[in-house]
Amino acid sequence: MNLDAIATAWSPRLLSVLRIMSGLLFLQHGTAKHLKFPVVPMFAKLEPVSLIGAAGVIEIVGSLLLILGLFTRTTAFVLSGFMAVAYFMSHAPRGFYPILNGGELAILYCFVFLYIAAAGPGPWSYDALQKKR
Repeated sequence: MNLDAIATAWSPRLLSVLRIMSGLLFLQHGTAKHLKFPVVPMFAKLEPVSLIGAAGVIEIVGSLLLILGLFTRTTAFVLSGFMAVAYFMSHAPRGFYPILNGGELAILYCFVFLYIAAAGPGPWSYDALQKKR
């Protein structure tokens, strides 16, 4: 079996892996804000009823939906826009270059979520299970 055949066979599964891992990594942002795990000193005195507190709720709920693969396209699209707004509100004012303004991760999440919104959840998801029924 050549590399192209292997890549073609595994491509849908790796889409699921990308979705799950992106959700797990993104979940940390919300849990750090609201559950104080992992401990991030910047969030020590976070007010739950603030813009950052609301962002944490979106991060937790959106991440869990992505991990499960439930309402994936809509969730990923919303999270993509959420990360675009986060970039332009928080990072862009600090300078033009993402490597200097700390916005690389926000941009990367934005486009990974946009890709997932377009490509779908992959076969290992609740959305795929519902389609089979």
